[in-house]
Amino acid sequence: MTMESPKTRKSCLNLPAAMSGTSLHLDTFSCSSPLSISNLSSPSKSKLSSPSSTSKSSSTCSDRFIPCRSSSRLYAFGLVDKPSPVKDNGGGGNNNEAYSRLLKAELFGSDFASPSSSPAGCGLGSPPSSNILRFKTDSCGPTSPFSSPSTLGRNRNEFSSDNSTPPKPPRKVPKTPLKVLDAPSLQDDFYLNLVDWSSQNVLAVGLGTSVYLWSASNSKVTRLCDLGPHDGVCSVQWTKEGSYISIGTCLGQVQIWDGTRCKRVRTMGGHQTRTGVLAWNSRILASGSRDRNILQHDMRVSNDYISQLVGHKSEVCGLKWSSDDRELASGGNDNQLLIWNQHSQQPALRLTEHTAAVKAISWSPHQSNLLASGGGTADRCIRFWNTTNGHQLNCVDTGSQVCNLAWSKNVNEIVSTHGYSQNQIMVWKYPSLAKVATLTGHTTRVLYLAMSPDGQTIVTGAGDETLRFWNVFPSMKAPTPVKDTGLWSMGRTQIR
Repeated sequence: MTMESPKTRKSCLNLPAAMSGTSLHLDTFSCSSPLSISNLSSPSKSKLSSPSSTSKSSSTCSDRFIPCRSSSRLYAFGLVDKPSPVKDNGGGGNNNEAYSRLLKAELFGSDFASPSSSPAGCGLGSPPSSNILRFKTDSCGPTSPFSSPSTLGRNRNEFSSDNSTPPKPPRKVPKTPLKVLDAPSLQDDFYLNLVDWSSQNVLAVGLGTSVYLWSASNSKVTRLCDLGPHDGVCSVQWTKEGSYISIGTCLGQVQIWDGTRCKRVRTMGGHQTRTGVLAWNSRILASGSRDRNILQHDMRVSNDYISQLVGHKSEVCGLKWSSDDRELASGGNDNQLLIWNQHSQQPALRLTEHTAAVKAISWSPHQSNLLASGGGTADRCIRFWNTTNGHQLNCVDTGSQVCNLAWSKNVNEIVSTHGYSQNQIMVWKYPSLAKVATLTGHTTRVLYLAMSPDGQTIVTGAGDETLRFWNVFPSMKAPTPVKDTGLWSMGRTQIR
Protein backbone atom coordinates (compact mmCIF):
# COMPACT_ATOMS: atom_id res chain seq x y z
CA MET A 1 0.00 0.00 0.00
CA THR A 2 1.38 3.36 -1.00
CA MET A 3 0.82 6.36 1.23
CA GLU A 4 0.34 9.75 -0.40
CA SER A 5 1.88 12.78 1.14
CA PRO A 6 -0.26 15.59 2.49
CA LYS A 7 0.93 17.78 -0.33
CA THR A 8 -0.42 15.32 -2.92
CA ARG A 9 -3.80 15.12 -1.15
CA LYS A 10 -4.05 18.89 -1.06
CA SER A 11 -3.62 19.09 -4.82
CA CYS A 12 -6.30 16.45 -5.45
CA LEU A 13 -8.94 17.43 -2.86
CA ASN A 14 -10.29 20.92 -2.65
CA LEU A 15 -10.97 21.06 1.09
CA PRO A 16 -12.03 24.02 3.19
CA ALA A 17 -9.33 25.46 5.38
CA ALA A 18 -11.17 24.52 8.56
CA MET A 19 -11.30 20.83 7.62
CA SER A 20 -8.20 18.88 8.60
CA GLY A 21 -6.64 16.58 6.13
CA THR A 22 -6.82 13.57 8.39
CA SER A 23 -10.53 13.84 9.08
CA LEU A 24 -11.56 12.71 5.57
CA HIS A 25 -10.79 9.23 4.30
CA LEU A 26 -11.44 8.11 0.72
CA ASP A 27 -11.55 4.44 -0.29
CA THR A 28 -10.83 4.11 -4.01
CA PHE A 29 -11.93 0.90 -5.70
CA SER A 30 -10.54 -0.72 -8.78
CA CYS A 31 -11.76 0.49 -12.15
CA SER A 32 -12.19 -3.08 -13.37
CA SER A 33 -15.90 -3.00 -12.52
CA PRO A 34 -18.26 -1.52 -15.07
CA LEU A 35 -18.96 1.49 -12.84
CA SER A 36 -17.00 2.92 -9.92
CA ILE A 37 -18.24 5.36 -7.34
CA SER A 38 -16.59 7.20 -4.47
CA ASN A 39 -17.99 6.70 -0.99
CA LEU A 40 -17.42 8.67 2.15
CA SER A 41 -16.29 6.38 4.92
CA SER A 42 -16.89 6.81 8.59
CA PRO A 43 -14.90 9.62 10.22
CA SER A 44 -13.70 7.22 12.88
CA LYS A 45 -11.02 5.76 10.59
CA SER A 46 -7.55 7.26 11.06
CA LYS A 47 -5.93 6.40 7.70
CA LEU A 48 -6.39 7.18 4.03
CA SER A 49 -6.06 3.77 2.34
CA SER A 50 -6.60 2.13 -1.04
CA PRO A 51 -6.38 -1.47 -2.31
CA SER A 52 -2.87 -2.72 -2.84
CA SER A 53 -3.59 -3.54 -6.50
CA THR A 54 -4.27 0.11 -7.31
CA SER A 55 -1.28 2.23 -8.25
CA LYS A 56 -0.82 5.90 -7.57
CA SER A 57 -1.37 6.81 -11.19
CA SER A 58 -4.71 4.91 -11.47
CA SER A 59 -6.32 6.27 -8.30
CA THR A 60 -9.04 8.90 -8.76
CA CYS A 61 -9.69 11.64 -6.27
CA SER A 62 -12.77 13.88 -6.37
CA ASP A 63 -14.41 16.40 -4.12
CA ARG A 64 -17.93 15.69 -5.50
CA PHE A 65 -20.42 14.47 -2.92
CA ILE A 66 -22.77 11.75 -4.21
CA PRO A 67 -25.86 11.83 -1.97
CA CYS A 68 -27.94 8.83 -0.98
CA ARG A 69 -31.11 9.03 -3.03
CA SER A 70 -32.94 6.11 -1.48
CA SER A 71 -35.01 8.46 0.71
CA SER A 72 -35.44 11.30 -1.77
CA ARG A 73 -38.87 10.07 -3.03
CA LEU A 74 -38.05 10.92 -6.64
CA TYR A 75 -40.56 8.30 -7.79
CA ALA A 76 -43.32 10.46 -6.35
CA PHE A 77 -42.67 13.09 -9.01
CA GLY A 78 -42.47 10.63 -11.90
CA LEU A 79 -38.74 11.17 -12.38
CA VAL A 80 -37.94 7.45 -12.46
CA ASP A 81 -40.97 6.31 -14.44
CA LYS A 82 -39.36 6.24 -17.87
CA PRO A 83 -37.67 2.87 -18.58
CA SER A 84 -34.66 2.60 -20.84
CA PRO A 85 -35.41 2.02 -24.51
CA VAL A 86 -35.92 -1.62 -25.38
CA LYS A 87 -34.65 -3.04 -28.65
CA ASP A 88 -36.54 -5.89 -30.30
CA ASN A 89 -33.51 -7.97 -31.24
CA GLY A 90 -33.86 -11.30 -29.56
CA GLY A 91 -32.51 -11.27 -26.03
CA GLY A 92 -31.76 -7.56 -26.00
CA GLY A 93 -34.76 -6.92 -23.78
CA ASN A 94 -33.38 -8.97 -20.89
CA ASN A 95 -29.94 -7.35 -21.18
CA ASN A 96 -31.51 -3.92 -21.22
CA GLU A 97 -33.59 -4.76 -18.12
CA ALA A 98 -30.49 -5.98 -16.29
CA TYR A 99 -28.65 -2.82 -17.28
CA SER A 100 -31.56 -0.68 -16.02
CA ARG A 101 -31.55 -2.44 -12.65
CA LEU A 102 -27.80 -2.05 -12.30
CA LEU A 103 -28.00 1.66 -13.25
CA LYS A 104 -30.74 2.31 -10.71
CA ALA A 105 -28.77 0.49 -8.04
CA GLU A 106 -25.69 2.61 -8.71
CA LEU A 107 -27.58 5.93 -8.93
CA PHE A 108 -30.30 5.55 -6.30
CA GLY A 109 -29.09 2.80 -3.99
CA SER A 110 -29.93 -0.84 -3.50
CA ASP A 111 -33.58 -0.08 -2.64
CA PHE A 112 -34.21 0.65 -6.33
CA ALA A 113 -32.30 -2.34 -7.71
CA SER A 114 -35.32 -4.48 -8.62
CA PRO A 115 -39.01 -3.89 -9.26
CA SER A 116 -39.95 -6.18 -6.38
CA SER A 117 -38.15 -3.95 -3.91
CA SER A 118 -39.93 -0.80 -5.08
CA PRO A 119 -43.10 0.28 -3.35
CA ALA A 120 -46.15 -1.21 -4.97
CA GLY A 121 -48.00 1.11 -7.26
CA CYS A 122 -45.38 3.84 -7.13
CA GLY A 123 -44.72 3.82 -10.84
CA LEU A 124 -41.34 2.06 -11.29
CA GLY A 125 -42.74 -0.46 -13.70
CA SER A 126 -45.53 1.70 -15.07
CA PRO A 127 -45.59 3.26 -18.55
CA PRO A 128 -43.85 6.61 -18.93
CA SER A 129 -45.87 9.60 -17.84
CA SER A 130 -46.70 12.35 -20.28
CA ASN A 131 -46.04 14.92 -17.58
CA ILE A 132 -42.61 14.26 -16.12
CA LEU A 133 -43.01 16.45 -13.05
CA ARG A 134 -46.52 15.31 -12.27
CA PHE A 135 -46.83 14.67 -8.55
CA LYS A 136 -48.27 11.29 -7.61
CA THR A 137 -50.18 10.15 -4.59
CA ASP A 138 -47.57 8.93 -2.17
CA SER A 139 -49.71 6.31 -0.50
CA CYS A 140 -46.93 3.71 -0.20
CA GLY A 141 -43.64 5.55 -0.48
CA PRO A 142 -41.12 6.32 2.27
CA THR A 143 -42.82 8.05 5.13
CA SER A 144 -41.77 11.42 6.46
CA PRO A 145 -42.24 12.67 10.01
CA PHE A 146 -43.59 15.93 8.59
CA SER A 147 -46.39 14.64 6.38
CA SER A 148 -49.07 11.98 6.21
CA PRO A 149 -49.33 10.27 2.81
CA SER A 150 -53.03 9.52 3.21
CA THR A 151 -53.77 13.10 4.13
CA LEU A 152 -51.83 14.43 1.15
CA GLY A 153 -53.67 12.13 -1.22
CA ARG A 154 -57.08 13.06 0.17
CA ASN A 155 -56.45 16.81 0.03
CA ARG A 156 -55.11 16.57 -3.51
CA ASN A 157 -58.34 14.93 -4.66
CA GLU A 158 -60.45 17.53 -2.88
CA PHE A 159 -58.52 20.42 -4.37
CA SER A 160 -58.65 18.98 -7.87
CA SER A 161 -62.42 18.51 -7.66
CA ASP A 162 -62.89 22.08 -6.46
CA ASN A 163 -60.67 23.52 -9.17
CA SER A 164 -62.29 21.49 -11.93
CA THR A 165 -65.57 23.43 -11.49
CA PRO A 166 -65.03 27.19 -11.48
CA PRO A 167 -67.43 29.22 -9.32
CA LYS A 168 -70.52 30.47 -11.12
CA PRO A 169 -70.64 34.21 -11.72
CA PRO A 170 -73.46 36.05 -9.95
CA ARG A 171 -76.67 36.24 -11.92
CA LYS A 172 -77.28 39.63 -13.48
CA VAL A 173 -80.69 41.25 -13.00
CA PRO A 174 -81.66 44.23 -15.19
CA LYS A 175 -81.82 47.43 -13.17
CA THR A 176 -84.48 49.07 -15.33
CA PRO A 177 -88.12 47.99 -15.73
CA LEU A 178 -89.32 46.26 -18.89
CA LYS A 179 -92.44 48.40 -19.05
CA VAL A 180 -94.17 51.15 -17.08
CA LEU A 181 -97.95 51.60 -16.91
CA ASP A 182 -99.68 54.68 -15.58
CA ALA A 183 -102.24 53.71 -12.96
CA PRO A 184 -104.28 56.79 -11.96
CA SER A 185 -106.02 56.60 -8.57
CA LEU A 186 -103.89 53.66 -7.37
CA GLN A 187 -104.26 54.12 -3.62
CA ASP A 188 -101.32 54.67 -1.31
CA ASP A 189 -102.66 52.43 1.49
CA PHE A 190 -100.46 49.80 3.16
CA TYR A 191 -103.43 47.62 4.18
CA LEU A 192 -104.92 47.10 0.69
CA ASN A 193 -104.08 44.50 -1.98
CA LEU A 194 -104.99 45.93 -5.37
CA VAL A 195 -102.85 44.01 -7.91
CA ASP A 196 -102.95 40.34 -8.98
CA TRP A 197 -101.72 38.39 -12.04
CA SER A 198 -103.74 35.41 -13.23
CA SER A 199 -102.51 32.06 -14.54
CA GLN A 200 -104.01 33.09 -17.90
CA ASN A 201 -101.61 36.07 -18.09
CA VAL A 202 -104.12 38.78 -17.27
CA LEU A 203 -103.30 41.50 -14.74
CA ALA A 204 -106.09 42.85 -12.52
CA VAL A 205 -105.71 46.28 -10.92
CA GLY A 206 -108.10 48.09 -8.59
CA LEU A 207 -108.20 51.83 -9.34
CA GLY A 208 -110.59 53.81 -7.20
CA THR A 209 -114.07 52.34 -7.66
CA SER A 210 -113.17 50.24 -10.74
CA VAL A 211 -111.24 47.09 -11.59
CA TYR A 212 -109.26 47.01 -14.85
CA LEU A 213 -107.89 43.98 -16.66
CA TRP A 214 -104.67 44.27 -18.70
CA SER A 215 -103.72 41.40 -21.01
CA ALA A 216 -99.95 40.81 -21.01
CA SER A 217 -100.13 39.02 -24.37
CA ASN A 218 -101.61 41.92 -26.37
CA SER A 219 -101.62 44.87 -23.90
CA LYS A 220 -105.39 45.16 -24.21
CA VAL A 221 -107.10 47.03 -21.34
CA THR A 222 -110.66 46.16 -20.25
CA ARG A 223 -112.70 47.71 -17.45
CA LEU A 224 -114.24 44.82 -15.58
CA CYS A 225 -116.57 46.70 -13.23
CA ASP A 226 -117.38 49.94 -11.45
CA LEU A 227 -118.66 49.71 -7.89
CA GLY A 228 -120.29 53.12 -7.90
CA PRO A 229 -119.69 56.34 -6.00
CA HIS A 230 -120.48 54.92 -2.55
CA ASP A 231 -118.08 51.96 -2.64
CA GLY A 232 -114.50 51.25 -3.60
CA VAL A 233 -112.08 48.45 -4.42
CA CYS A 234 -109.92 47.23 -1.51
CA SER A 235 -108.58 43.89 -2.81
CA VAL A 236 -108.50 41.66 -5.89
CA GLN A 237 -107.57 37.98 -6.20
CA TRP A 238 -107.77 35.53 -9.12
CA THR A 239 -108.70 31.88 -8.72
CA LYS A 240 -105.93 29.38 -9.44
CA GLU A 241 -107.44 28.56 -12.83
CA GLY A 242 -107.51 32.26 -13.73
CA SER A 243 -111.11 32.36 -14.95
CA TYR A 244 -112.80 34.05 -12.00
CA ILE A 245 -111.75 36.98 -9.88
CA SER A 246 -112.85 37.98 -6.37
CA ILE A 247 -113.13 41.61 -5.35
CA GLY A 248 -113.19 42.92 -1.78
CA THR A 249 -115.03 46.19 -1.29
CA CYS A 250 -115.02 49.09 1.15
CA LEU A 251 -118.51 48.07 2.36
CA GLY A 252 -117.29 44.63 3.43
CA GLN A 253 -118.66 42.64 0.50
CA VAL A 254 -116.89 39.96 -1.54
CA GLN A 255 -117.91 39.85 -5.20
CA ILE A 256 -117.10 37.04 -7.66
CA TRP A 257 -116.74 38.01 -11.33
CA ASP A 258 -116.25 36.03 -14.52
CA GLY A 259 -113.12 37.57 -16.00
CA THR A 260 -113.82 36.33 -19.51
CA ARG A 261 -117.42 37.54 -19.83
CA CYS A 262 -117.00 40.52 -17.46
CA LYS A 263 -120.08 39.42 -15.57
CA ARG A 264 -120.70 39.30 -11.82
CA VAL A 265 -121.45 35.79 -10.61
CA ARG A 266 -122.07 36.24 -6.90
CA THR A 267 -121.98 38.69 -3.99
CA MET A 268 -121.27 37.55 -0.42
CA GLY A 269 -121.50 39.49 2.81
CA GLY A 270 -120.34 38.86 6.34
CA HIS A 271 -117.77 41.57 7.10
CA GLN A 272 -118.74 44.74 8.91
CA THR A 273 -116.19 46.98 7.16
CA ARG A 274 -113.67 46.94 4.31
CA THR A 275 -112.29 43.66 3.01
CA GLY A 276 -108.62 44.40 2.43
CA VAL A 277 -107.19 40.96 1.61
CA LEU A 278 -108.33 37.79 -0.19
CA ALA A 279 -106.77 34.35 -0.70
CA TRP A 280 -107.95 31.39 -2.77
CA ASN A 281 -107.04 27.76 -2.40
CA SER A 282 -108.46 25.07 -4.66
CA ARG A 283 -112.06 25.55 -3.50
CA ILE A 284 -112.14 27.92 -0.50
CA LEU A 285 -111.87 31.72 -0.55
CA ALA A 286 -110.57 33.35 2.64
CA SER A 287 -111.21 37.05 3.25
CA GLY A 288 -109.70 39.33 5.88
CA SER A 289 -111.20 42.58 7.07
CA ARG A 290 -110.71 45.62 9.24
CA ASP A 291 -113.31 44.02 11.57
CA ARG A 292 -110.42 41.67 12.65
CA ASN A 293 -112.16 38.52 11.36
CA ILE A 294 -111.30 36.00 8.68
CA LEU A 295 -114.21 34.42 6.77
CA GLN A 296 -114.02 31.29 4.64
CA HIS A 297 -116.34 31.14 1.63
CA ASP A 298 -117.29 28.07 -0.39
CA MET A 299 -118.76 28.70 -3.84
CA ARG A 300 -120.55 25.33 -3.76
CA VAL A 301 -122.86 26.29 -0.91
CA SER A 302 -125.44 29.05 -0.71
CA ASN A 303 -124.29 30.52 2.59
CA ASP A 304 -122.16 33.64 2.50
CA TYR A 305 -119.44 31.90 4.50
CA ILE A 306 -118.86 28.50 6.04
CA SER A 307 -116.57 29.42 8.95
CA GLN A 308 -115.24 32.40 10.87
CA LEU A 309 -111.69 32.56 12.24
CA VAL A 310 -111.20 34.92 15.18
CA GLY A 311 -107.69 35.53 16.49
CA HIS A 312 -106.41 38.95 15.47
CA LYS A 313 -106.86 42.03 17.61
CA SER A 314 -106.60 44.50 14.75
CA GLU A 315 -107.14 44.68 10.97
CA VAL A 316 -106.21 41.60 8.96
CA CYS A 317 -103.93 42.71 6.10
CA GLY A 318 -102.11 39.53 5.00
CA LEU A 319 -103.52 36.13 3.94
CA LYS A 320 -101.84 33.23 2.11
CA TRP A 321 -102.67 29.53 1.70
CA SER A 322 -99.88 26.98 1.66
CA SER A 323 -99.21 25.18 -1.62
CA ASP A 324 -100.92 22.01 -0.36
CA ASP A 325 -104.01 24.01 0.84
CA ARG A 326 -103.65 22.59 4.34
CA GLU A 327 -102.55 25.72 6.21
CA LEU A 328 -103.57 29.36 6.09
CA ALA A 329 -101.22 32.10 7.30
CA SER A 330 -102.67 35.44 8.37
CA GLY A 331 -100.96 38.68 9.35
CA GLY A 332 -102.49 41.65 11.09
CA ASN A 333 -101.96 45.17 12.29
CA ASP A 334 -101.59 43.68 15.79
CA ASN A 335 -98.04 42.53 14.79
CA GLN A 336 -99.13 38.88 14.92
CA LEU A 337 -98.61 36.07 12.44
CA LEU A 338 -101.15 33.26 12.89
CA ILE A 339 -101.17 29.79 11.34
CA TRP A 340 -104.54 28.06 10.88
CA ASN A 341 -105.36 24.52 9.80
CA GLN A 342 -108.54 22.74 8.75
CA HIS A 343 -109.04 20.94 12.03
CA SER A 344 -109.74 23.89 14.32
CA GLN A 345 -111.11 27.41 14.33
CA GLN A 346 -108.35 28.40 16.73
CA PRO A 347 -104.86 29.25 15.46
CA ALA A 348 -102.42 26.35 15.52
CA LEU A 349 -99.50 28.76 15.91
CA ARG A 350 -99.30 32.31 17.17
CA LEU A 351 -96.01 33.96 16.20
CA THR A 352 -95.39 37.31 17.88
CA GLU A 353 -91.76 38.17 17.08
CA HIS A 354 -92.65 40.96 14.65
CA THR A 355 -92.86 44.47 16.12
CA ALA A 356 -95.01 46.02 13.36
CA ALA A 357 -97.91 45.11 11.09
CA VAL A 358 -97.49 41.86 9.14
CA LYS A 359 -98.78 42.25 5.60
CA ALA A 360 -96.03 40.46 3.61
CA ILE A 361 -96.51 36.66 3.70
CA SER A 362 -95.24 33.98 1.28
CA TRP A 363 -95.02 30.18 1.44
CA SER A 364 -92.00 28.48 -0.11
CA PRO A 365 -92.83 26.33 -3.18
CA HIS A 366 -89.55 24.45 -2.71
CA GLN A 367 -89.86 23.29 0.90
CA SER A 368 -92.96 22.31 2.81
CA ASN A 369 -93.81 24.15 6.03
CA LEU A 370 -91.41 27.01 5.21
CA LEU A 371 -93.03 30.44 5.56
CA ALA A 372 -91.58 33.92 5.11
CA SER A 373 -93.12 37.02 6.69
CA GLY A 374 -92.20 40.69 6.72
CA GLY A 375 -92.86 43.46 9.24
CA GLY A 376 -93.75 47.11 8.82
CA THR A 377 -91.84 50.31 9.52
CA ALA A 378 -91.03 49.60 13.17
CA ASP A 379 -89.84 46.06 12.39
CA ARG A 380 -88.24 46.06 8.89
CA CYS A 381 -87.36 42.35 9.17
CA ILE A 382 -88.02 39.32 7.00
CA ARG A 383 -88.42 36.23 9.16
CA PHE A 384 -88.44 32.60 8.08
CA TRP A 385 -90.48 30.03 9.99
CA ASN A 386 -90.88 26.29 10.28
CA THR A 387 -94.64 26.01 10.71
CA THR A 388 -94.37 22.43 11.92
CA ASN A 389 -92.94 23.50 15.28
CA GLY A 390 -93.11 27.31 15.13
CA HIS A 391 -89.34 27.80 15.22
CA GLN A 392 -87.83 30.87 13.59
CA LEU A 393 -85.22 29.64 11.12
CA ASN A 394 -83.68 32.94 10.06
CA CYS A 395 -84.12 36.69 10.14
CA VAL A 396 -82.73 39.57 8.08
CA ASP A 397 -83.09 43.29 8.76
CA THR A 398 -83.87 44.98 5.43
CA GLY A 399 -83.65 48.55 6.70
CA SER A 400 -87.08 49.46 5.28
CA GLN A 401 -90.75 48.71 5.76
CA VAL A 402 -91.53 45.27 4.22
CA CYS A 403 -94.68 45.59 2.09
CA ASN A 404 -94.73 42.35 0.05
CA LEU A 405 -92.97 39.01 -0.34
CA ALA A 406 -93.10 36.55 -3.23
CA TRP A 407 -91.15 33.33 -3.57
CA SER A 408 -89.82 32.36 -7.00
CA LYS A 409 -91.07 29.02 -8.26
CA ASN A 410 -88.12 28.67 -10.67
CA VAL A 411 -85.20 29.15 -8.27
CA ASN A 412 -84.85 29.17 -4.51
CA GLU A 413 -85.00 32.95 -4.19
CA ILE A 414 -87.45 35.43 -2.74
CA VAL A 415 -88.31 39.00 -3.75
CA SER A 416 -89.40 41.70 -1.33
CA THR A 417 -90.80 45.19 -1.89
CA HIS A 418 -90.28 48.01 0.57
CA GLY A 419 -91.58 51.33 1.72
CA TYR A 420 -90.08 53.87 4.06
CA SER A 421 -87.44 54.89 3.61
CA GLN A 422 -85.83 53.52 0.45
CA ASN A 423 -88.84 52.30 -1.62
CA GLN A 424 -86.67 49.52 -3.12
CA ILE A 425 -87.21 46.03 -4.54
CA MET A 426 -84.80 43.34 -3.35
CA VAL A 427 -84.06 39.80 -4.50
CA TRP A 428 -82.60 37.37 -1.96
CA LYS A 429 -81.06 33.92 -2.20
CA TYR A 430 -82.28 31.32 0.25
CA PRO A 431 -81.05 30.05 2.66
CA SER A 432 -77.90 32.20 2.49
CA LEU A 433 -79.98 35.42 2.30
CA ALA A 434 -77.37 36.94 0.02
CA LYS A 435 -78.63 39.89 -2.00
CA VAL A 436 -79.00 39.12 -5.69
CA ALA A 437 -80.24 42.56 -6.75
CA THR A 438 -81.63 45.84 -5.46
CA LEU A 439 -83.98 47.67 -7.85
CA THR A 440 -85.17 51.24 -7.53
CA GLY A 441 -87.47 53.43 -9.58
CA HIS A 442 -90.63 54.02 -7.57
CA THR A 443 -90.76 57.36 -5.81
CA THR A 444 -93.10 56.18 -3.03
CA ARG A 445 -93.42 52.94 -1.08
CA VAL A 446 -93.89 49.81 -3.19
CA LEU A 447 -97.20 48.55 -1.79
CA TYR A 448 -98.28 46.02 -4.43
CA LEU A 449 -96.59 42.97 -5.97
CA ALA A 450 -97.64 40.17 -8.33
CA MET A 451 -95.79 37.56 -10.39
CA SER A 452 -96.27 36.40 -13.98
CA PRO A 453 -97.43 32.83 -14.71
CA ASP A 454 -94.00 31.79 -16.00
CA GLY A 455 -92.34 33.04 -12.79
CA GLN A 456 -89.83 35.31 -14.54
CA THR A 457 -91.46 38.74 -14.33
CA ILE A 458 -92.89 40.67 -11.41
CA VAL A 459 -95.08 43.76 -11.45
CA THR A 460 -94.92 46.33 -8.67
CA GLY A 461 -97.33 49.12 -7.86
CA ALA A 462 -96.82 52.19 -5.69
CA GLY A 463 -98.48 55.35 -4.51
CA ASP A 464 -96.71 57.18 -7.35
CA GLU A 465 -99.55 55.74 -9.51
CA THR A 466 -97.31 53.59 -11.70
CA LEU A 467 -97.02 49.87 -12.38
CA ARG A 468 -93.52 48.69 -13.25
CA PHE A 469 -92.61 45.32 -14.77
CA TRP A 470 -89.26 43.80 -13.83
CA ASN A 471 -87.58 40.68 -15.21
CA VAL A 472 -85.88 39.32 -12.08
CA PHE A 473 -85.97 35.50 -12.21
CA PRO A 474 -84.60 33.01 -14.77
CA SER A 475 -86.85 30.55 -16.54
CA MET A 476 -87.34 27.11 -15.10
CA LYS A 477 -85.99 25.29 -18.19
CA ALA A 478 -82.88 27.36 -18.85
CA PRO A 479 -81.55 29.24 -15.78
CA THR A 480 -79.45 31.68 -17.79
CA PRO A 481 -78.76 35.31 -16.92
CA VAL A 482 -81.76 37.49 -17.57
CA LYS A 483 -81.30 39.94 -20.43
CA ASP A 484 -82.61 43.47 -20.70
CA THR A 485 -84.81 42.57 -23.66
CA GLY A 486 -88.35 41.49 -22.85
CA LEU A 487 -91.77 40.86 -24.26
CA TRP A 488 -92.75 44.49 -24.26
CA SER A 489 -91.20 47.71 -25.39
CA MET A 490 -89.89 50.28 -22.96
CA GLY A 491 -92.77 52.60 -23.76
CA ARG A 492 -94.91 54.09 -21.03
CA THR A 493 -98.63 53.53 -21.47
CA GLN A 494 -101.77 54.12 -19.48
CA ILE A 495 -103.83 51.29 -18.03
CA ARG A 496 -107.08 53.21 -18.46
